[in-house]
Amino acid sequence: MDAQGRGRAGDIDPADQWVLNPDTGEYELRLPPSAAQSPVPGPRGAAPADAPDREVPPQRRRRSAPEEPPPGRAGRRRPAKKNSRGKRVLLWTGGTMAFVVLAGGTAGYLYLQHLNDNIQSVADDGASTGGFQKDKAINILLIGTDKRTGSGNEGYGDTGSAGHADTTILLHVSKDRSNATALSIPRDLIVDVPDCPTTQEDGTQKVIRGTTGVRFNTSLGQDGRTPSCTMRTVTELTGVTPDNFMVADFNAVKTLTSAVGGVEVCLAKDIDDPDSHLKLPAGEHTVEGEQALAFVRTRHSVGFGGDLSRIQIQQQFLSALMRKLKSNDTLTSPSKMLKLAEAGTEALTVDSQLDSIGKLKDLGLELGKLNTKNLTFTTVPVVDNPAEKVKATVVLKEGPAQQVFDMVANDVSFTEVKQKEKKEAAAVAARLKGERSEPSEVRVRVMNGGAPAGSAQQELAYLQTDAGVTKSENAGNAPADLSRTTLEYAPDQADQARALAEILGLSGAAMKPGESVTNSQGLPTMTLTLGKDFKGAGVKINAAAGKTPEGVEKSTADKVECAK
Repeated sequence: MDAQGRGRAGDIDPADQWVLNPDTGEYELRLPPSAAQSPVPGPRGAAPADAPDREVPPQRRRRSAPEEPPPGRAGRRRPAKKNSRGKRVLLWTGGTMAFVVLAGGTAGYLYLQHLNDNIQSVADDGASTGGFQKDKAINILLIGTDKRTGSGNEGYGDTGSAGHADTTILLHVSKDRSNATALSIPRDLIVDVPDCPTTQEDGTQKVIRGTTGVRFNTSLGQDGRTPSCTMRTVTELTGVTPDNFMVADFNAVKTLTSAVGGVEVCLAKDIDDPDSHLKLPAGEHTVEGEQALAFVRTRHSVGFGGDLSRIQIQQQFLSALMRKLKSNDTLTSPSKMLKLAEAGTEALTVDSQLDSIGKLKDLGLELGKLNTKNLTFTTVPVVDNPAEKVKATVVLKEGPAQQVFDMVANDVSFTEVKQKEKKEAAAVAARLKGERSEPSEVRVRVMNGGAPAGSAQQELAYLQTDAGVTKSENAGNAPADLSRTTLEYAPDQADQARALAEILGLSGAAMKPGESVTNSQGLPTMTLTLGKDFKGAGVKINAAAGKTPEGVEKSTADKVECAK
């Protein structure tokens, strides 16, 4: 039910009272002269019976209350340009909540309370990092369940499903917000599900025992497992601990697509899938509601007819949804923005660290900094399970899979972010350009700053024996642990630093211009501090941005692709 359906019969949709002033670029609240009060619903959609009538002042321009500009606005004084409006869109549903802050005053407060009442949350059971942070990379676990609750969902497959992790995406947003990776995890991937401490309905905790060699989708729903258990399974699999999770059921796809007026998708061939109820000819189509759900559920008529084919069509659908959310058609429509806020808070279940409209708004503002051309969709590299005669499950393709996990863990982009958009990034990249010394001329001391014990000595042996960096020595443990390996050097050692960076696979960000120190012989030397990203002696430390591991397919959210 949308916002206007929650008030009394004959009430005006609150979205229709907000009008974009083209001269100022701001939304203005315009009430009819006869209105007794704003019809924006309060908590639970009901006004107190004893609420007194209030006199409405003459129509005038209301000043916006929020500290942050709302989606689609570049500032208070000048109208936003179309291209900047698109770049500031809040890409995921939680981001649309920022729009309601425009209301201000009593009406806005009541509506925010109403949206807070919509939000459903589930304990994270200590499986998360404690919630996303604005100054760090963000990892959100998006889970689509196959639970058939809600009107109209009875005819889809297993009506008695407990709600397994049917569709799972680990969304990684870089620390600098310049790029993001949406990593799909196949539901039929064989994994080990760890023991999961789980909060019960009565508030007590129960440890649900783990199992080995089972389908990934059983990390949710099976044996009473909650999304926090899926979180632990993802951490076990990828080495990345999610900050938060969002769970959506069948109704989420239907209500969210209807809220934006449909999503444009493309088919390379005619599809008639009786299982998903999708029947569409080849070409471009706008789908919403039941038809959108049928689109994301179809698999027998696309690709090889399995779950991996369905993952590709779901990625295409999400890309299309991203583009629709960033379009001016959505951003300049108060009605659509409010419907998105309504649909999003009703359709999604979030973790206990993300259980308020304020937190969702903050997350949306962070995600809104991203440009869709740098949002990459990819899938965990897998192969058919060799233990099965009839192929029904998949297992990791070990080498490429580990490379993908490492790229996400180390905040490495799958796309080449244009450096001209980032002056700081350009300066960092410049550290790798220039003359390089011969390895025999490189003087460096190696310290352990978070790598496994013995790593400094192992890397030293590699440098001296295999890389020709003979003027190197072990300097023991660093004063503090580092998450990423760094190389500190003086300006006159830049040629040595570039040579060592090439040998070790260091990025420009790992190179820290500073001061040299003296080694055991009293000579100036650089300092290489091995961080937690150290993978072993002789192993390149940082993958290059934009270079995807061999055999790994990817697509970006800014491009229209037709399902085959």
